[in-house]
Amino acid sequence: MKKAPKGKYAWTVTVGEKGQIVIPKQAREVFGIEPGDNLVLLGDEKRGIAIPPKGSISEIFSRIFEEGAE
Repeated sequence: MKKAPKGKYAWTVTVGEKGQIVIPKQAREVFGIEPGDNLVLLGDEKRGIAIPPKGSISEIFSRIFEEGAE
């Protein structure tokens, strides 16, 4: 198996009956995700789903509202 480039990761998750997923322990550790944290789930029908780093939420909203103001 080919080793992933530094800083790049891939995990698999299973969607439960209630539509919930469990973020793998290694991913939680790498990204500092703690119980009770709020995360944003972004979706694009063509590109898929993304969970941006929790510290970047305000930057994402700023970009969204700047683009919408034009």
